Amino acid sequence: MKDEKEERDLSIAWWKEIEVYREQMMECLTELCSIESVLDESTAGPAAPFGKGIAQALEVMLQLGEKEGFITKNLDGYAGHVEYGQGEEIVGVLAHLDVVPAGDGWTSPPFEPEIREGKFYARGAQDDKGPAMAAFFALKLVKDLGLPLHRRVRLILGTDEESRWRDMDHYFQHEPMPELAFTPDGDFPIIHAEKGLVDLTLSGPVDKVSQLEEGQWKLARLEAGQRANMVPDLAAARLEGEEDVFGLKEAFQDYLITHQIRGYAEEADDHLKLIVEGKAHHGSEPDQGVNAACQLARFLGQLHLDEAGARYVSLINDCLDGGWFGEKLEIAQEDDRVGRLTVNPGVFRYEPGEGQYLELNIRYPIAADMETIRRKVEEKLDSYGLSITDVDHKPGHYVEPDHPLIQTLRKVYEEQTGESGEPIAIGGATYARALRPGVVFGPLFPGHLERAHQKDEFIDVEQLMQAAALYAQAIYELANRGKND
Repeated sequence: MKDEKEERDLSIAWWKEIEVYREQMMECLTELCSIESVLDESTAGPAAPFGKGIAQALEVMLQLGEKEGFITKNLDGYAGHVEYGQGEEIVGVLAHLDVVPAGDGWTSPPFEPEIREGKFYARGAQDDKGPAMAAFFALKLVKDLGLPLHRRVRLILGTDEESRWRDMDHYFQHEPMPELAFTPDGDFPIIHAEKGLVDLTLSGPVDKVSQLEEGQWKLARLEAGQRANMVPDLAAARLEGEEDVFGLKEAFQDYLITHQIRGYAEEADDHLKLIVEGKAHHGSEPDQGVNAACQLARFLGQLHLDEAGARYVSLINDCLDGGWFGEKLEIAQEDDRVGRLTVNPGVFRYEPGEGQYLELNIRYPIAADMETIRRKVEEKLDSYGLSITDVDHKPGHYVEPDHPLIQTLRKVYEEQTGESGEPIAIGGATYARALRPGVVFGPLFPGHLERAHQKDEFIDVEQLMQAAALYAQAIYELANRGKND
């Protein structure tokens, strides 16, 4: 028999209750998103393994937790948690505070947050500082209402999600795995399946160019991209030679106009620099962005380049450009759980005497074999002078739709929204796969724009508040699941 307090708990108007925290939440989110918490190992040190910016973001969240009366813990700067409640078992909410580099072309500075027309703009607004803050205030609401919890709740704060997940390796070496957990780092209603993910780093030597043939250009440098999991939105190439620089500049400008590509050329006495602007997008959907390196390589492929430069450009044109689903690398495949394999060429570096370099972000169906994919890629690119020098692998992730975790979150979502909570699959890689079991729960609602890893990243304030209301009920329901069954 449920007592009066428990009956009252079940009739809470979560949306109205969370609204009280709107102003405070936006103030705290503004402070958090003002911190450039991008991986910077040049400033790494004790208690800051991923750099000072990330360490500062973690400290801000833990100080906020202490101020609000939660139990907090910092695990050597790798991760931390904010905890509330009693009980032996733990419910986890796992978010991350690191962000990808901002890039150029923002309407307002990426680390000077602004609210415009109901949207909160900043790097990290959507991925994942906004959702982390929503989860924090959801836990604060549960605490302030004095709701009884059968399990402890931990908001776990990661710091290396956009890179190699060294934070989770460290955290779960020292802390127990939650019995039930979700990450607010994707879409509603519930993401229960994620593709396998492998980042392949390839490199090889490039000799200096000693002499050019008549009519030949030297590819002195090509660079694009900052992270493997981002579609590069800017690419630059330096060409050197004794030919008609002005004519080459005109040809490039004609190419830009003909193909409706944004870019420009910078002419100097001894070289011509070509710049192409693409469109950034999350690496899980490379076909939805515009890869600037591939756009540039199409033009460079029309030129008479030195042998090594021509080979690198051919690599891009023959093996990568347009082969977003693995066709050109001969690794295309799909399944009925998560769909097609994708390939995002995210980082390009080329310079004679220094070497050639490439980073690929490959997301593959759950049933696929990563070793087979790796071997085929290496075989394909060997003739271009590249070999695999580093592999970062995360296996696919799947939770059965009838799991109690999913059934609870589905109940919460359907009660608050009136919409179907049928779980879905994605190509993204989230902290859900670091959990056993774990799923993704928001913050994006169906039909709303994803702006993660793009310029002018934002999150709709109303949607963030609604997500916080869902998180509050989810925390309460998960922490008490089974108590009165």
